[in-house]
Amino acid sequence: MKPTLGAVMAATLVYAAAARADDRLPTVPPEKYTDEQARAADEFKAARKQPVFGPFEPMMHSPQLMSRARAMGDYLRFGSAIGNVLSELAILISAREWTQDYEWTVHYPLALKAGIKPEVLDAIADGRRPPAMSEDEAIVYDFLAELNRNKRVSDATFERADRRFGKKGIVDLTGIDGYYTFLAMQLNVARYPVPGDGRRLQRLPP
Repeated sequence: MKPTLGAVMAATLVYAAAARADDRLPTVPPEKYTDEQARAADEFKAARKQPVFGPFEPMMHSPQLMSRARAMGDYLRFGSAIGNVLSELAILISAREWTQDYEWTVHYPLALKAGIKPEVLDAIADGRRPPAMSEDEAIVYDFLAELNRNKRVSDATFERADRRFGKKGIVDLTGIDGYYTFLAMQLNVARYPVPGDGRRLQRLPP
């Protein structure tokens, strides 16, 4: 039986998408690392206790940038002044703003494990302000919603965050958003693949 035109077109689109993802910034196999890439990979494994993964794979085409990005992430992900729970919330807000499926897929279960309610995260995925957040979650959400959409933060929102987290917390919260925006940009440019069971976020209206 000859395949239908629709089936042929669907298969062609799947192949084309895969080819584009592979052709843009393909993952460099370890056996093909340059000396500089090998050093960066060794430093990565020493710091993260696992081989290069995720957004750091396309960045291996610029190993110095990758290493500096990893070092910043070591602090912002694991040692920021707002704590790991709110960090996971901030990461997912950044992933949603950039419709970054890989970031969302990786950090959604981490946020749930950290204690953020699924209805909070599902509202963010839908592009809605969650109706039932803790006070800390609401401060983080409102701060980042303004920063991402208005490119500014109002005095009232700044002062609310300052009272709760202090100046260091504000700098770190802003840094987390900027850092995961940077990673999202790298992943989106590379068309980095999402695991088969990963969530595909809908594009938000401008």
